[in-house]
Amino acid sequence: MIQRLGLFVAAVLTMVFVLLTGCRSHEETAKAYSSEQTAMTLHQLFEDYREANFQLNPMEAMYQGDMRFNHRLGDGLSDDYIAQSLSLESETLERLAAINRDRLNAQDQLSYDFFQYLRQTQRDYFAEGFARKDALLPVSQFFSLPNYMAVLGSGASTQPFATVADYDNWLSRMGEFSDWTQRAIARMGEGLEEGVVQPRVLIERTLPQLQAHLVEKVEQSIFYKPIQNMPASVADADRQRLEQEYRKAISERFIPAYRQLHDYLQNEYLPNTRETFGLGQLPGGSAWYNFKVRQRTTTSLTPGEIHQIGLAETEKLLREMEAVKESVGFKGDMAAFFQFLRRDSQFHYASEAALVKAYEDVKTQVDMGLPQLFDVQPKAPYIVKPIEQFRAAASAAAEYRAPAPDGSKPGVFYINTYDLKARPTYMREAISIHEAAPGHHFQIALAQELEGLPAFRRFNHVTAYVEGWGLYTETLGRDLGLYQDPYQYFGYLTAAMWRACRLVVDTGLHANGWSRQQAIDFMKAHTALADTDIVAEVERYMAIPGQALAYKIGKLKLLELRQRAESALGEAYDIRDYHREVLTDGALPLGILEAKVDRWITETKRAEL
Repeated sequence: MIQRLGLFVAAVLTMVFVLLTGCRSHEETAKAYSSEQTAMTLHQLFEDYREANFQLNPMEAMYQGDMRFNHRLGDGLSDDYIAQSLSLESETLERLAAINRDRLNAQDQLSYDFFQYLRQTQRDYFAEGFARKDALLPVSQFFSLPNYMAVLGSGASTQPFATVADYDNWLSRMGEFSDWTQRAIARMGEGLEEGVVQPRVLIERTLPQLQAHLVEKVEQSIFYKPIQNMPASVADADRQRLEQEYRKAISERFIPAYRQLHDYLQNEYLPNTRETFGLGQLPGGSAWYNFKVRQRTTTSLTPGEIHQIGLAETEKLLREMEAVKESVGFKGDMAAFFQFLRRDSQFHYASEAALVKAYEDVKTQVDMGLPQLFDVQPKAPYIVKPIEQFRAAASAAAEYRAPAPDGSKPGVFYINTYDLKARPTYMREAISIHEAAPGHHFQIALAQELEGLPAFRRFNHVTAYVEGWGLYTETLGRDLGLYQDPYQYFGYLTAAMWRACRLVVDTGLHANGWSRQQAIDFMKAHTALADTDIVAEVERYMAIPGQALAYKIGKLKLLELRQRAESALGEAYDIRDYHREVLTDGALPLGILEAKVDRWITETKRAEL
């Protein structure tokens, strides 16, 4: 149906096009018509892929603002899902190859290149067996569906709870969770047989998260909150029905599903987990990790090369840290200074409310300085909010969640208020810049708001770009009026060191056979992060291999491109122009972004002649 509609629209546009170009020569008209047809064919392919992908991944549709599939959860694990996904990627690449890229304008060529990169990477993921390997490890304390379901089901995230239809959609979606749980347990059973299992500590971290949902009363469940917060516009009859159906679904399906998963992990999986920590120590693990490195960084850098980059960066940052230590008059070595920063009460928040208020104050200060560096800003606002209690203990210090694409919900800058002594005051400026504005909020919200671009360019989050941008923006602190306090500047250096350590530790764990303790010791020796944060970070790298590499690799590329533009353009250079160029075409793979910036530099120089 979609393809037929696309052909009909193309035919109508063709007639209009012919009427509008009647005054041109036959040759000119034929050439322009050919280009227009090629562009229409390309964009129809984008739409066809998007529709087919949403059918396979209905949760992804919701995150991109398409709410038609909110009643479905999706598969994500089975062999059939993997086969269908591989078929979709392969067929899409065949159709793309038949399109003449040379007949497209510059924006469509950029879309072509980006789309081709994404589809080739995904095809390799499914074709080379890495999707199935990931399916054997469906649960951890980070980024696994049981945690996502709780966030969505709370009513405080992307899943809407505004109408009766919304409530019914979630009932249907949550009803599929039991099926997903069965698939996850079956996959983990296959993993046990094949020797592809999680490290023991990750499952130990996961069990309390699942236990939190095994409540005695339905009213205690986070999944009951939408009922407690039901809009007044819902009619009494619907309200009563939904309350009954939610009670039944939570007590008879959701709690039993979480209990089954918890008990399987506790009784059958945990005793058979491994005492090693990296992918490289699993069957086929080296190739698996190499793919993740390529996928996450969007480069051809090897784990060994990245490890060396990390070591060089940590040494450079240590020298800068030494300079700050001396400037505040501290007597002692860097290890002693780290201990001072971790333990002295002046660097601890008095309460959770004080922590949140401090970040809100940074937001106010940053907002005043943004026009000096940016002439484009997102329309959507963001709010500062504590991370939910049920997941705070295993979560990072902060995180960002995008605004709803339709503008109905703001972006959320989540702050972790668990264990206040692990949330040092001197980190707040660097963390705020990275997670909120002008970091993730600017890049992600702006991309969603771009008009006239295909949806995949507005919503696809290439990790090296998104996290590289977040880390890059930390370098702008002084330009925004921050880092005036030497301890806040040391916080910036700590954040930079933290990401440099990731290059060393992630590759150390997954390529070099490091132990968890080796990784923790390296982080302790090079950062002032609290022990709680260091442990959570190291276990995060264990749970999501390669993801942490994207930050520093992306930042280094963005700094390199900015320096290239400054050098090439001289007096014509304006940092606002550079930021606009980087921000206004969506999250791009680093190689494609580099080519784009180089074209901009060339065009700007030509315009100055």
